[in-house]
Amino acid sequence: MDLLLQQLLTGVASASGLFLVASGLTIIFGVTRIVNFAHGSLYMLGAYLAVSLIDLFGGGHLGFWGGVILAMLAVGLIGALFEITVLRRIYQAPELFQLLATFGLVLVVQDVTLLIWGPQDLLGPRAPGLTGATQIFGLRVPVYDLFLIAFAPLVLLVLWLLFNRTRWGILIRAATQDQQMVTALGVNQKWLFTGVFFLGAALAGLGGAIQLPKGDANLHMDLQLIAAVFVVVVVGGMGSILGAYLAALLISLIRVLLITNAQLTFGGIAAWQMELVSMFLVMALVLIARPWGLLGRREVASDQRSGTPEPRLRPADATLRIAGGLLLVVLLGLPWIVGSYFLSVATEALIFVLFAASLQFLMGVGGIISFGHAAYFGLGAYGVGLAVRHWGMSMEVALLAAPLLAGVGALVFGWFCVRLSGVYLAMLTLAFAQIAWSIAFQWIDLTGGDNGIIGIWPPDWASSVTNFYYLAGAICVIGLLCLRHLAFSPFGYTLRAGRDSPLRADALGIDVRQHRWFAFVLAGVFAGIAGGLFAYLKGSVSPETLSISLSIDALVMVLLGGVQTLTGPIFGGALYSVLKNELISLTNYWRSILGLIIVLLVVLFPQGLAGAAESLRGRLGTSR
Repeated sequence: MDLLLQQLLTGVASASGLFLVASGLTIIFGVTRIVNFAHGSLYMLGAYLAVSLIDLFGGGHLGFWGGVILAMLAVGLIGALFEITVLRRIYQAPELFQLLATFGLVLVVQDVTLLIWGPQDLLGPRAPGLTGATQIFGLRVPVYDLFLIAFAPLVLLVLWLLFNRTRWGILIRAATQDQQMVTALGVNQKWLFTGVFFLGAALAGLGGAIQLPKGDANLHMDLQLIAAVFVVVVVGGMGSILGAYLAALLISLIRVLLITNAQLTFGGIAAWQMELVSMFLVMALVLIARPWGLLGRREVASDQRSGTPEPRLRPADATLRIAGGLLLVVLLGLPWIVGSYFLSVATEALIFVLFAASLQFLMGVGGIISFGHAAYFGLGAYGVGLAVRHWGMSMEVALLAAPLLAGVGALVFGWFCVRLSGVYLAMLTLAFAQIAWSIAFQWIDLTGGDNGIIGIWPPDWASSVTNFYYLAGAICVIGLLCLRHLAFSPFGYTLRAGRDSPLRADALGIDVRQHRWFAFVLAGVFAGIAGGLFAYLKGSVSPETLSISLSIDALVMVLLGGVQTLTGPIFGGALYSVLKNELISLTNYWRSILGLIIVLLVVLFPQGLAGAAESLRGRLGTSR
C-alpha cells in the first residue's frame, strides 16, 4: 500500500508539468483552431531562458522565482511574435498550412537554441526552500513533488476564473463557439488571437521553467514532450482545460505504474515495454470509444468545410503533358549528367515523391488527414527486411512483401481511423503509428530492436547506383501514374464527393466510410512500396522508418507542393528531399535555413508550389 501511494504521488507530480504545457496548447487550438507543432519549442525555450535568468540573478528565492516568471513572460512574448509575424498572415490559408508554418518554426528554434546555448545539456537549479524530502504517512516524498501537486490545480483554478469571470475570458470562450459573430460585435479578432497565443506560449514556458529542479534543459526536450502533450490535449478533449488536467493525470499515473512495476507482464509483454506505447494506447482507446475526448464537445456532422474551397482536380492538359515528358527525358538522362552521389540523392527523392503522393491521395482526394503515414512506409520497409532476414527471399519476391505488410497494417488501422474526422482522426493515425514504432523498437527477436535489420542489398544486376536508380524510378513512375488514374476513376470521383459533401453523398447511396477505408488501404500500399525501395537503397531497416519525424516530413512534402494538386507531391517531395540532403552536407545549422524556407514558402504560396503554379496558369489563361 505504501509503495502504491508513493507511485501515485510521483504520477500526480509528473502530471503537473505536463498539464501546464498541454493547457497552453488546448487554449490555442480552442480559439484559433491551429495545431501548433512549435509548442514543444516554446517549452524548451522556457527551460533554457529560466536557466540563464536564474544564473544571472544569482539564485536565491527572488532569483529563482524571478527567473521562472521572467522566462514565462519572455516565452509568451515570443509566442505572440510568432503569431503576429507568421501565423496572422496565413489565417485564411488551409489549416494544414498553418501547421506547416509552425513546423518551420520548430526547425528555426532548434538551431537558434543550439547557437545561443550550445549542444551541452544545462543542469537545472534547485528551487530554494523546496529541496529534500518530507515524511507523509511514513513515506519520504520529495518536497518539490508536493509543490507541483499543489501548483497545477492552482493554475487550473486561475485559468477557470480567467475564462469565466473576466470579460477577456468570456470573449475567448465566445470565439471558440463562433468567431464570425465575435468579429461582428466589434471585437478586434487579431489582437484577441495574439493574446491567446501569448497566454498559451507563456504556459508552455512556465512548464519548461518549472520542471528544471527535476531535470535539465536539452535540445531534444521539445520533440520528446510534444507527442505526450498532443495525446493529453486530444484525450482530454480539444479546447477543454479541465479535460487536459484529467488526461495528464491519467496518462502520467499509467506510465509511472508501468515503470515502477517493471516485473509485471501482460500476455508475455513486460510492463516497462508497455510504458513506451501506453499513452498512445490510451489515446487510441479513448478516441475509439469517445471520438471527441473525455470532456470535448461532439462535432456535429456538416457539409460545411472550413477554409478555402477545394479547387477542382483537372486532367493534365497539353502543357502539363509536355512538361511531364520533358521531366521524364531528364530523369532518363540523369546518370550521364551527374555523379553517383547525386544519383543516389535523386533515387531517394523519387522514393519520397511516391511516399508523398500516397499521402496526397489520402489527404487531397480522400480528405483524410494523417499524422502517422510513416507507419505504412516503415511497414513496407520491414516487410522487405523480414522477408530477407528470416526467409532469405530474393529482391524480386521481397519487394512484394512491402505493399502486402503495409496494406494489412492500413486495413486494420484504417478500420478504426475512418470512423473519426478532423484532428481526432489525424491523432488516431499518429497513435497507431507510434504503436507500430514501439513494436518494431521492442520486438528484438523479430525486428532487431533499435539496431534494426541490416544487410538488405539488391542482387548483382541492380547493385550499381545507376541500375537501382532506373529500377526505383520505373516503380515510382508507375506508382504515380496508378495514383493519378485512381484519382480520376469513378472511385476517385465518389471519394471526392464524400470528402466535399458527406451528407449528400450518403443520401445518394455512396458508402462514404467504406470508400475512405479503401482509400486508406490504397495509400498504405503505395507508401509500403516506397518503404520497400528505401530499405534496399539504404541496405537496412530501423524503427526510424516508422517515426513521427518521417510522418511530419511527408506532410511537409505534400503541403509544400500543394495538397489539392496531383503534381504537388512531385514538386514538394523532390524539393524537400534534395534540399534537406544538401543543407545537411553544407552546414550544422541546416534546420534553421530549411525552417525559414518553409515559413517563407508558406507565407508566399499558401496553396503550395504546384497550387500557385496552377493558379498562375489559370490567371494567364483567363487574361488571354
